[in-house]
Amino acid sequence: MADNPQAVVFDIGRVLYDWNLRYLFEKLIADRQELDWFLANVVTEQWHFQSDSGRPLAELVPELKAQFPQHAALIDAYRDRFEETLPHAVPGTHAIVRQLAERNVPLYGLTNFGAEFWARSRRGWPIFDLFADVVVSGEERVAKPDPAIFAIAEKRFGHAPGELFFTDDNPANVTAALGRGWHARLFRGASDLEAELRRLGLLG
Repeated sequence: MADNPQAVVFDIGRVLYDWNLRYLFEKLIADRQELDWFLANVVTEQWHFQSDSGRPLAELVPELKAQFPQHAALIDAYRDRFEETLPHAVPGTHAIVRQLAERNVPLYGLTNFGAEFWARSRRGWPIFDLFADVVVSGEERVAKPDPAIFAIAEKRFGHAPGELFFTDDNPANVTAALGRGWHARLFRGASDLEAELRRLGLLG
């Protein structure tokens, strides 16, 4: 591993944009117990991960509606209003991106994100104009923490593993990056990330 990484790779959900299925469905389900049940049994994070892994919405949505026909309208809302599950930026991280860009540090993204959702969301997120590339799991049909997606990122980004610093909110993904020889740190907030980037010499 290189002593000093040269480029920074960001996860997106819960690192750059606050993601939670609840942000959408609390608008649609008034009863708290019903909301909790729905998110634990119908549109769950585990079910959503199939989109991250490359399954198209044209398969996922009808399949789930057949299983829960009484919730068909809510399942359609997942497909049609997914952007509302990422309503705002994580405090402080966009400022870090801009500081890195001003220092000409190469910026990349490595995200578990459905291909169709990414195509829609990216249009409304100009912060990614500062990124040289973003590897999206749904497009590659392989998701973190599978080492294969890290290998894809290395090839796409054009950096050796030891030249890359990665931050992600999921410990398994951080462990996978470290296993590839990347520098990596679990995301615990912008202040902690900024301190680590300063320690590594990526921020002044």
